[in-house]
Amino acid sequence: MSIEMGDRGPYDIPGVGPVVGSEFAEVSVDVDNTGNSVRLRLEDLRTGRVRYLDALELETIVWLAEGHLARLLDPSADRWRDDTGG
Repeated sequence: MSIEMGDRGPYDIPGVGPVVGSEFAEVSVDVDNTGNSVRLRLEDLRTGRVRYLDALELETIVWLAEGHLARLLDPSADRWRDDTGG
């Protein structure tokens, strides 16, 4: 499996898998079959943080209104906050 990244060519890194990347982020993308159902495994290659998304969660992202998606993309909303704070 490989993912075409425009003129940057396919990104399929041995031991990591397909990678979707830009100047802002690099995320490995894989299909996980170990849970109760097939889900997408996403790993932030900068931090090692992993998230699994099932079909319902993926469909929700597809149907999000543009404004909701823009709020999710704001790194100051969660990414830059201290996880230990209340």
